[in-house]
Amino acid sequence: MQVKEAAEYIQSKLGAYAPKIGLILGSGLGDLGDQIEDAVYLPYEEIPHFPRSTVEGHAGRFVIGKLEGKDVMIMQGRFHYYEGYAMRKVVLPVYVMAKLGIGTLVITNAGGGMNRSFKAGDLMLITDHLNMTGDNPLIGPNDPELGVRFPDMSRAYDPEYIALAKKLAGEVKGVDGETLVLQEGVYAGISGPTYETPAELKMLATLGGDAVGMSTVPEVIVASHSRLRVLGITCITDMAIGDELEPLTHEQVVKVANMTKPKFIGLVRAFVREVQA
Repeated sequence: MQVKEAAEYIQSKLGAYAPKIGLILGSGLGDLGDQIEDAVYLPYEEIPHFPRSTVEGHAGRFVIGKLEGKDVMIMQGRFHYYEGYAMRKVVLPVYVMAKLGIGTLVITNAGGGMNRSFKAGDLMLITDHLNMTGDNPLIGPNDPELGVRFPDMSRAYDPEYIALAKKLAGEVKGVDGETLVLQEGVYAGISGPTYETPAELKMLATLGGDAVGMSTVPEVIVASHSRLRVLGITCITDMAIGDELEPLTHEQVVKVANMTKPKFIGLVRAFVREVQA
């Protein structure tokens, strides 16, 4: 019922727009939402059943309009488990976007790099994830209108979308003129809000994690439940090596994300332009 009522409200505001591509923008990456043409803005607090985004760097609204000539629906900021919301509330927007006809979802985040070959400022295509949040948004009664009881997760991050992003990377340049070099790896999703201890980072790296963050995993689980195709991108904002860990603040994370924005925006715009959604 919450999905239906929220979707009906948003639908009433869409006008002629019929977006098939959705985007979730993480910490410090929301500026892409300001590049939408002929935009319609919907603050989350105006949408039935939606919570509020309380994190710095998250504008807390949907932006609907044209990007690269295509109708898109952008979440400028997201909800997190650590904000105190139930998992079902955290993932509500994904169900709503699916209800509105979104078939392709680009999910972005800021994360710490655990792979020693990475560096702060890199972009990592997510190939898989580790759910270390301690919860799952599908626990509880299943609504067959939303998806099957036991959704497959073998292609949660669409291989064709990953290949397309890698192909497009060569045409993306940063402010320094350098061509974008994309990393690939496994995203370890934790609950937060504390950053990880050195021992926790060693554990996550040993388990196969290449980057770590406090979002994305619940949203991707629900995207799979909703049969959406997903491209996941992590902005590596700091190096999270257990043996070399230094103190970190959210302000530092947002600062590096801001520096990386030209490459990030260039890649996402190229993907939206070329993807067959």
